[in-house]
Amino acid sequence: MIKIFLKYKIATGLAVLFHLFGVIGILFWNKDFFVQSTPVNLLLMFVLLVWTHDDRNKHFVIFSLIAFIIGFLAEVIGVNTGLLFGNYVYGNALGIKWLEVPILIGLNWFVIIYCSGISTFTLLMKAINKVSVQAQQPPMILKAFSVIADGATLAVLFDWMMEPVAVKLGFWQWKGDGSIPLYNYLCWFVVSIALLTLFHFCKFDKRNKFAVNLLLIQMMFFLLLRTFLK
Repeated sequence: MIKIFLKYKIATGLAVLFHLFGVIGILFWNKDFFVQSTPVNLLLMFVLLVWTHDDRNKHFVIFSLIAFIIGFLAEVIGVNTGLLFGNYVYGNALGIKWLEVPILIGLNWFVIIYCSGISTFTLLMKAINKVSVQAQQPPMILKAFSVIADGATLAVLFDWMMEPVAVKLGFWQWKGDGSIPLYNYLCWFVVSIALLTLFHFCKFDKRNKFAVNLLLIQMMFFLLLRTFLK
């Protein structure tokens, strides 16, 4: 138990440190350098999530791989056809591209979906169990609906906070007048529903306090940049 708690503290401390330096660097120091360092940050957050996830069984591996692949392929379809998300194009800040999409974007999808699913599971399980007892109904349906639907809503909220910042930093650009289409968020919700359904029904431990902390840290990161970045 002590080792797990120490893992959470170390991982959270590193996440706070890297994102704090990122905010300061982008706003006051060398924006281009810190933007180009985004792949390093994303890789580190992924490693920390895997490190703090104690139940790394085959189901967790399967979920991770499918989340990466589906997230990446959804972006490939979006960039090359406009059928998903809308008409947009990626810049060079997120590293090496394949089929016009940064390979690491699949990792970003995993991080967002995993953190959203874990956070929803963690924050709502007690309430769901209480409601289930009072209603004399098994909690299975309520748990599934909450983790999937509420988790997808949380993922879309995260994207809503991230989008204007990502555009200003050159991660990607929307074609036409440059405005972010509502269709983007609708597609985000649908893809998130699919991935969170997989997340819910894959049999691995859904407890990871660092995932909750990381989601809050990243939301604060984008909120600060959304507020102060010009």
